[in-house]
Amino acid sequence: MSENIISNDLNGATPSFFTRPNVRQEVIPVAGGIPIGIERVLNPKVGIGGAYGTWGESYDNAHLKDLIEQRLGEPLRDEEKMNLAELGFVNRHHIPHLTDEEHLELEVEVGSRLLREAALANGWLPGEVQAVLIGMSGPVADDYIERICQRAGIPESALKVSVHKACDGSVGGLNLALNPGLASAGQTNIAESLYGKKVLVGGIEGLSRFTGRTRDKNALQLFGNGAGVIGVIPGTTMKFLVGKDHEAFDEEGVLAVRMFYPHSGQRISGHSMIEVSQAGLTHIRVAGLMHEPDSEDPIAMAGPMGMVKLFVRTGVQVVSEVYQAYRKLMEKLDMPDKPIEVAIVHHANYKINKLKEKHLQREGISFPMPWLLSEFGNVSAASNMIAFLRQLPSLKPGDHVLFDGFGAGTYYDVLAVALGG
Repeated sequence: MSENIISNDLNGATPSFFTRPNVRQEVIPVAGGIPIGIERVLNPKVGIGGAYGTWGESYDNAHLKDLIEQRLGEPLRDEEKMNLAELGFVNRHHIPHLTDEEHLELEVEVGSRLLREAALANGWLPGEVQAVLIGMSGPVADDYIERICQRAGIPESALKVSVHKACDGSVGGLNLALNPGLASAGQTNIAESLYGKKVLVGGIEGLSRFTGRTRDKNALQLFGNGAGVIGVIPGTTMKFLVGKDHEAFDEEGVLAVRMFYPHSGQRISGHSMIEVSQAGLTHIRVAGLMHEPDSEDPIAMAGPMGMVKLFVRTGVQVVSEVYQAYRKLMEKLDMPDKPIEVAIVHHANYKINKLKEKHLQREGISFPMPWLLSEFGNVSAASNMIAFLRQLPSLKPGDHVLFDGFGAGTYYDVLAVALGG
């Protein structure tokens, strides 16, 4: 897979996501017109569908340099250029500089369109949706999820959960929707309240806006816009098997991210870094503490090797623990040979995923971990849901799927599910 990506990139064969045959491309009337492309996916056998896409101009690796130099106002030196094809990325999408009002209108329109398309892909009208859980690294507004639900036509009574755990946001949302063991004393047990209901789960990441204010050259090359939303009926079309969440503070600030969402900023020894609050009558906010940059930049990265050290060791540990719990459950259910059909892993970059796979194999753990997002760049919380939708057509009723989410902070959510039919 990696060799094909590199070869295609060097030969200039880097088609945009917009050119895919099932993508419907339109223009959002903001700042002279921003292109958006959305693809619907449905697997009627398992009863799950959704929609994913991106917005902004498409930049392949050869032309990204010009955009970065324009934003920085200085040349990008050869030693500063990342080998993006080797990291699994050949395209990403960016928007021009906009006013705050334009950013808000653009992303509310993007989010509402994704929610509507995801609902319709499942055969639901937006008015039938009973809950929406969305992961966002840097929301354009505190009430973003309420705004997009209202514009999409989703009832005011629907539960809304904003999950701010960086790249782990969408899997964190899925874990909350399915795993009743995550509820804390005195808090709403989200999984129990959503059992049997029509639920949308996803990640919507306007990272071009987020990185538009940074001078971090690694972040400018890696990240881009993307969104993915799936529809599930917990207990019916997707059934929880085993899972856990885990947090380990990024002491060194290897991937420092500013918190553009409400959080006290306090770190208390022995307590979770996650703050859960009631943001509205039907809106819950799940906000994770971040190691923020020393400067005013929204993001600061130590580089690809720093990310490997940050995510791989603990990530392998969490996946291993969930996998062992899965094997014990299968033995208890008299299904000792039932495999994990596929692992849907956050696409931080190709090398991180391959190294995780290698370390897991050393532990005797092996399952497919396909690379599926070459034309997006790192789209943070959107990546797991986009990857799942791309894998969805090949899945069958009864298949077991492992979701592996991880992100800055540092946060991990890993769970195994069974697909219904």
